[in-house]
Amino acid sequence: MFGITAYGAYIPRSRLSRTAIADANDWFDASLRGLAKGERSTCNWDEDTITMAVEAGQDCLSVLDADSVDTLYLASTTLPFLDRQNSVVVSQALNLGDRLRTMDVSASQRAATSALIAMLEAGHSDKRTAMLVASEHRRTRCGSRAEMLWGDGAAALGVGNENVIAEYLGSETYVNDFVDHYRGEDSTLDYEWEERWIRDEGYLKSVPQAASRLLEKVGVKAGDIAHFVLASDQAKTPLAVAKKLEIPAQAVVDNRIASMGVAGAAHPIVLLTAALETARPGELILLAGFGQGTDVVLFKATDQIGKRRPKTGFAGALERRRPDDNYNRFLSFNNLVERETGKRGELDKQSYLAAMYRRKDLLTAFIGGKCRECGTVQIPRDNYCVNPECGALDSQDDYPMSTIPGRVKTWTADRLTFDWNPPAYFGLVEFEGGGRLMMDFTEVEEGSIEAGVAVSLHFRIRQFDNQRGFRKYFWKATPSGQ
Repeated sequence: MFGITAYGAYIPRSRLSRTAIADANDWFDASLRGLAKGERSTCNWDEDTITMAVEAGQDCLSVLDADSVDTLYLASTTLPFLDRQNSVVVSQALNLGDRLRTMDVSASQRAATSALIAMLEAGHSDKRTAMLVASEHRRTRCGSRAEMLWGDGAAALGVGNENVIAEYLGSETYVNDFVDHYRGEDSTLDYEWEERWIRDEGYLKSVPQAASRLLEKVGVKAGDIAHFVLASDQAKTPLAVAKKLEIPAQAVVDNRIASMGVAGAAHPIVLLTAALETARPGELILLAGFGQGTDVVLFKATDQIGKRRPKTGFAGALERRRPDDNYNRFLSFNNLVERETGKRGELDKQSYLAAMYRRKDLLTAFIGGKCRECGTVQIPRDNYCVNPECGALDSQDDYPMSTIPGRVKTWTADRLTFDWNPPAYFGLVEFEGGGRLMMDFTEVEEGSIEAGVAVSLHFRIRQFDNQRGFRKYFWKATPSGQ
């Protein structure tokens, strides 16, 4: 048996009220008021496609053996680097080693489903596993329909032949250069075409074409589909497509437009994780990805479906939320306004690539050291053991610490130093089992941090080097209750 073996999801905590967006923009476009229901997920200033991919990957690895992963694909249309393999950064942050195949898959809203089909068709022998991570952080024009309906998020899947939770039954692709939107090489914002035309000429023709071919090929009736995943920011379109295919209306998976928005190329995989959480053994799941044609993939839930649930999953990620009605902060975090940052924000943050490479074990993988002589854990790793009663030379083995919980020993809230979301919180973190490190804190709500508070670690943007178009990543601590 071959198919999906694990899944994970991540949705940023911040949920911007759509009413706040409409309040700021309906003076120009009154129709936005009709979309002002619910909320959309929004990245913090130090989150992007890579950091969300790491979060989703960690959730997937909570039930998947990292040592078995030999392939990692990252699917997104909003990759931070155009000429640097983003999937390598994700793989090293996840401590997947240096003997795996990595690939970035982009340029279409069906990038994730196409990558998934490639993995499924390639197959994996023995106990090896392929991992797909899909992540999206799309920028939109102020006061646009897209700003109201889109959201940020990521999801991850494990693919292999051991502990299969959803058996792969087949796939089909219909290719058609139907341009519903596009983004040229000199633009950071999408240009979209008319909604009704996209529905009638796109979804209602492309998806049934591919799905009918697949169902006929595998000998499955449309009426037997229990979960139908079709990502779209058009609320009624998935139901219309299902009706045309004669798939039961109750099988259509909610697109979660009201609670998070549509996360672009990642959204089919995000919704698939939602379907996997509720599927029962024997139920059929039909996944569709739309963009210059359609991908469709058919799965059958196995008796393992309820036994391999991730630490957070889709429901947990959706529930972990912080309401926000500050539209100006959203604009600032997404560089949609030019904000005065003050003199301290003008400092040159040049990236010293040689130094970064030499310390990539700490900076990206967050690996400390554990002394073979006395068992002392320390971070950063050094030539000598920090235990004054030991002091052994070259005695430390690699000790991954990104998933180890810690506690705040000291902390400071600084409004003098520059931070994109002041005040800047930083302090000393002590890790369970040993090791201390001065770290930045992120997503701290006032009054939520004190000495002794438990923290978890998250891979985030540390600094932007805007002069050279580079961004530096490191791990930050977040109060665990948030």
